[in-house]
Amino acid sequence: MVDVNGVRLHIAEQGDGPLVVLLHGFPESWHSWHRQFGPLADAGFRVVAPDQRGYGRSDHPDEVDAYSIFHLVGDVVGLVRALGEEKAFVVGHDWGAPVAWHTALLRPDMVLGVAGLSVPPPFRGTQPPLATMDKRFGGRFYWNYFNRPGVADTEFGRDVRTTLRKFFYSASGSAPRTGGVEQPLVSPGQGWLDTMTDPEVLPEWFTEDDLDALTESFSGGFTGALNWYRNLDRNWELTAPWHGAVVSRPALYIYGDRDLVPAFPGTPELIEKLPDLMPSLWRKPLELAGCGHWTQQERPQEVNAALIDFLRAHS
Repeated sequence: MVDVNGVRLHIAEQGDGPLVVLLHGFPESWHSWHRQFGPLADAGFRVVAPDQRGYGRSDHPDEVDAYSIFHLVGDVVGLVRALGEEKAFVVGHDWGAPVAWHTALLRPDMVLGVAGLSVPPPFRGTQPPLATMDKRFGGRFYWNYFNRPGVADTEFGRDVRTTLRKFFYSASGSAPRTGGVEQPLVSPGQGWLDTMTDPEVLPEWFTEDDLDALTESFSGGFTGALNWYRNLDRNWELTAPWHGAVVSRPALYIYGDRDLVPAFPGTPELIEKLPDLMPSLWRKPLELAGCGHWTQQERPQEVNAALIDFLRAHS
């Protein structure tokens, strides 16, 4: 347990060498990186993965505005300092990726290199994101659903294990697809879980033990994690001074071709242009064929190899 930025964070740690901070996404925990700890530590790095604020055994502030991007970046900065380091590599998946990208954007002096999985580098739009998605999808986009106070919290909390089992299977590359990747929409009168398949058998990469660990981490509910989404428009307002700014630190981007996030409106075009938009990008974005949303869990060998190459190149 580490005290940083006004909250207490639970961390897992292994290895010695340059610090690598691994940031999980939604709905996950530090355990999402358990297949990265050994290989990265064996490669000569000090690996630390926190339960981010609102998750697992870390603190869950009650106030919605305690989950802004400034708070989340502040937690990373505070964690690096609390671990006795001045600089670190920062790696994030899903929601952890925007935190990693913004840490590199706001505090480049502390970042040796940054890697994002699933979510590409931040290029701030001209309109607030919630309003944009509300208009495009008539209020059915899952961000808008998550912003209805108490609604998703209640739905997901009814049966935590079933919620997580559905999430992880339905968003993975293991789930069957009738066509391309569909947008994550919630129809009126339905919950998000109503659209998801509950598998009889879990994929090989996501075991019952993994599900046990994840279920335990959400024993306190989903509100803290959902509060991250409830700051999307606030984050857009707060980051106005960085509009048009580009991450300057060495960067790596990895995504699956069956992931729903890289298929969000405008994102495929952004990914295609990334090598031109970001001179700091190390090699071109790495696309993993047949991989869904849970990048480092579905494809640990490819992700670990890419991360180790990147970390060694910039240590």
